[in-house]
Amino acid sequence: MGAYDAETGRLAAAARDALVREIDAEEAWAGDPVWREAFATVPRHLFVPYYYVAGPRGYERRWGESPDPQDRERWVRGAYEDVPLATRLRDGELVSSSSQPSLMARMLAALEVEDGDRVLEVGAGTGYNAALLAHRLGDDDLVTTVDLEPEITESARRHLEAAGFHPAVVTGDGARGVPERAPFDRIIATCELSTVPRAWLAQCRPGARILTPLATGLLALTVRDATHGEGRFLGTPAYFVPLRGAGRGGPEGVSLAGLPGRAREQETFRFLLALTRDTLDPQEAYALWQREDEPERERYGVTVGGEHTWAWLDDPEGPYAWPLP
Repeated sequence: MGAYDAETGRLAAAARDALVREIDAEEAWAGDPVWREAFATVPRHLFVPYYYVAGPRGYERRWGESPDPQDRERWVRGAYEDVPLATRLRDGELVSSSSQPSLMARMLAALEVEDGDRVLEVGAGTGYNAALLAHRLGDDDLVTTVDLEPEITESARRHLEAAGFHPAVVTGDGARGVPERAPFDRIIATCELSTVPRAWLAQCRPGARILTPLATGLLALTVRDATHGEGRFLGTPAYFVPLRGAGRGGPEGVSLAGLPGRAREQETFRFLLALTRDTLDPQEAYALWQREDEPERERYGVTVGGEHTWAWLDDPEGPYAWPLP
């Protein structure tokens, strides 16, 4: 019964094929098609033995070991839908999830992984992303995943073992990196941060690439050395559970009262608000957004230089630059 019976395996294979075709149609991995095989091979349902679906009476649990065959079928089909899955709740609040597969595909393609790269994933989640990385690299020892919550790392380790993968799973503060597993060629975060932790740069080889959610966007940073890095945002919006620990995200949103309705609804304006929340008030941000022709995410970037980290529009040297924590 459950995750390992023959009928579940058949349903999972068909649902996985359908998911891969859907991600293909979106061209999510167009920049690095090697990821298609990883998504076609790694069984996502083994990483979500249960998950929660929002319903009229709050969250309802779908479970792979349900005695009801119809419930098991709903569980396995849902595991391969192109949606994020709520996997861990605390007092009704989401504390961990499995990201939307097409967004994972875009992020992994943007990470520009090469054979032999050592990769650190910050935010272990279910372990599914670490399994995709291990499959792509063909060497479990090249992959390290870290999470602050022992419950999350323990379950991620179990899921990975069930799927036949054995990367390093570390319990610790992801903002501090994993120095004992460094140096890294790639770092990918699957949780929201308020800045780029300096410890990450110090644990990277020169030329390494860091991909991290920041201010509802995805920042791709190239590391020059242990104290310098720079890069721009991808065009893709991204919303993640905030990192818990020393590098956790800043305060929740800001008031949009008094701003035109059109601005409040625009993703690019909300991104600018999130990026500059500690330095521009909403009216100042709106004036800038209008003056600069409603800039898309790709026009923004971040520089880590010595003791300072700042976000910028178009040019790291200004005229528009804002300090980050």
